[in-house]
This record gives sequence, structure tokens and C-alpha cells, in this order.
Amino acid sequence: MYLLYKIFLFVFLLVNFPLYFIKLKIKKGERLHLKERLGWGLIHPPNKEKSLWIHAVSVGEVLSLQNLITQIKQKHPHWGVYFSTLTQSGMQMAKEKIREADNHFYIPLDFTWVVRKFFNRLQPRLLVLSESEFWPNLLREARKKTRGVLLVNGRISDQSFKRYRRFKFCIQKLLKNVDFFMVQTLQDKERLEKLGLNSKKIRITGNLKAEVNFSSPGKKEVSSLKKELHIPQSKKIILAGSTREGEEEKLIQAFGRALKKRKDLLLIIAPRHLQRVEEVERIVRKFSLRGVKRTEVVSHSQWEIMILDTLGELASFYAFCDVAFVGGSLVPWGGHNLLEPAFYQKPVFFGPHMENFSVLAEKFVQSGAAQIVSTPEELEEMFLMKDPEHLEKMGTQAKETLNSLQGASGQILEIMESFMEASEKKA
Repeated sequence: MYLLYKIFLFVFLLVNFPLYFIKLKIKKGERLHLKERLGWGLIHPPNKEKSLWIHAVSVGEVLSLQNLITQIKQKHPHWGVYFSTLTQSGMQMAKEKIREADNHFYIPLDFTWVVRKFFNRLQPRLLVLSESEFWPNLLREARKKTRGVLLVNGRISDQSFKRYRRFKFCIQKLLKNVDFFMVQTLQDKERLEKLGLNSKKIRITGNLKAEVNFSSPGKKEVSSLKKELHIPQSKKIILAGSTREGEEEKLIQAFGRALKKRKDLLLIIAPRHLQRVEEVERIVRKFSLRGVKRTEVVSHSQWEIMILDTLGELASFYAFCDVAFVGGSLVPWGGHNLLEPAFYQKPVFFGPHMENFSVLAEKFVQSGAAQIVSTPEELEEMFLMKDPEHLEKMGTQAKETLNSLQGASGQILEIMESFMEASEKKA
């Protein structure tokens, strides 16, 4: 199985590297970080007797680990924490938010000789993976080179589960390299059990993303940002975050109808991927609405729809919007994280497709913190905001529901400590 995987990986990189190079290096002007991913120039970490290598894919996973790593360093300042990410945006966020880490680096290309170089250099006692990041050679070498492989904040989405069941034999061999699984929900635990994993190796610890602490801008900061964006204090703002293809047209059409009935509305759309900004602009023009990009808003004193075309600002916009819509849910994508608007105590709305966060979505709907909008009429009602008191209650309940989900970091740290102690006895 591993031999076939190595051949596949080599051929895949050989075929796709030119396209990858053109897309990132030439079009976007981003570095490929190949030297780093091959282990060249990897900094020797401080000599730590106890250490762990923690890996997160991108921005969301990095933020979710922030509180856990803070707790690790507070309780065990002598532990070495080596932190890797897959994406460039994830690395930028890690260097900004995970400053306690002793080393930041890109995850190695998943060739045995490369991965082995990283383990020989870092010599971690534990490898800790976030959510569902399973690299075959990384896991296989970790099994040999460390004294424990742990998964934290584990999540098995509907799509992943279907795919894993199709290749159950291979997945079982792969996941046997993981010593312990800390998952978000009972559903995740049951899915791992159906894949043949021992229930004793799985524990429900909750969702680390519920413990994310975002910056909370004060009234002066909010007022200043609104002034910069030409937003009068009298305006009501609906923010549609992380939208996907097929959603913007439905949202903009409903917003246009609502705007004819209520003139004090503004819509801010944050596409999940910035390369779709021009596409969203065309949709705005199609409905004859005044649209502007965030980066060009200074020269446009009046607008009805703003398209967020910057990175790292979404949280600030959640902080001052009146209603939050979670994207990826009007189309069969599976939805996106609804905890961020909840942190800012906003009423949360989403479409019928929240399969990736089904347990969370159900909790929020049942508690009265969120509402499902499916039809054009329901979207229009969301924009009209007819019952301010009800929306305020939804926001309060969203924050309370989020607070009730916290506590994962403490449980995960206890399990890490038990593995670190067990590894000490083995040594």
C-alpha cells in the first residue's frame, strides 16, 4: 500500500508541479517554500527533553489551537512546541498567534526520506495532528520515531466518511498509526468505530474552535472603521461570511428585494476564496446594485453591497454587523464555522446544508441562537430584520451556547500529559 502511495505521490507532483508553480509563483507572486518542505535550512530547535510537534492545516485550525498551546506553555514551560502548517496563510497566522511555539515550519513533502529528516532534527516525543490531516508517510514515520501520535479536535465529515468507507482497508492501516483520537462529537466517535477503530482509543473532548478568542474592537475602533467604510450609524449591516459559488446570486437577489422595502440596509459579502471577487462583482452589477470592493471603498462614498477582498478582516466585520449569515450552506457544500459570529454575540443564519457542522448547527438552532433560511422569502425576511428584540435574544443565546461548548483544551492537555508521562516510563 505504501509503495503504491509513494508512486502515486511522485507522479502527482511531477504532473501538477508546473501548474502549481504557475498558479502560486507567477500569478500570485507567492513563494513555494520547497526548500523548507524538503527540510533544507530547518532550524535546530532548542534542546528540550520533552517536546511535541503540532500540525495544523491552515488558518482555522491554527486559531483553534491557540488556547491549547497557551495552556501547554503556561503549565509546562519546559516543553518544546514545534508548530507546522500546510498553507502560507496558515503560517502567517501561526507566527502572529502562536508565538509561544519554539519553531514554526511548513509540513514536509510526504516522502519518507524527507519526513525522516524532520523527525531526526526535531526529535519530538509526540506528534499531534489537528482535525483530519492524515499523511501516510508522516504517520508511519511518527509511529517509529515518536512515543505517541495523537489526533486533536478530530472531525469526520459526511464526505470524508463516505470516502473512508470506500477505502476502509487502507484507512484502517493508516489510522492504526494514531495512538489516540480526541474528537469533537459523538457522531465523529461513532464514525471512527464504524471504520474499525477501538472505542478505547477514542474520546469526545469537544470543539477547540469554541475556545477561540478573537480581538474585540471597542466603540471607538468600530466607529473609526465605519467612518473609513462610509457606513452611517443609522445603517443596518448584514454580513454573509465565507460564501461559495451559487450563493451570492441568491443572497443579492433577496437583498435587492428587501432594499426596496427598507432603505437603511447594507450587505457585506466575504467570498470564501478571493479569486471569486470579480465573479461576485458581476452578480452585483447584474441586479443593478451599487457595489464596491473593500480595497476601493475610500473612493466610493455611497454603496449598497461591499465585497470583502482582503484577508484577516472578517472577524472585525462580524464585530459590528447586525446579522450574520454563514456561507457554504445555501448550496450542498456542508457549511462553514458558525462559532465566529457567535463569539461576537450576533444572531446567526445559515442555509439547509450544514452537514460539516451538523451537530453544532443543531445545538444552535435548538437553543434559539440560529435560524435556517432556505427559500427566497426566508432570505428576504432575514434581510428585513423585522423583530430587533428577537434578533438581540438570538445573539445573546449564540454567545451562551458558545460558552457552554468550551473546555476541550483542559481535557486534551490531560491526555497529552498522560502520554508524555507514559513515554517517560518507556524511556
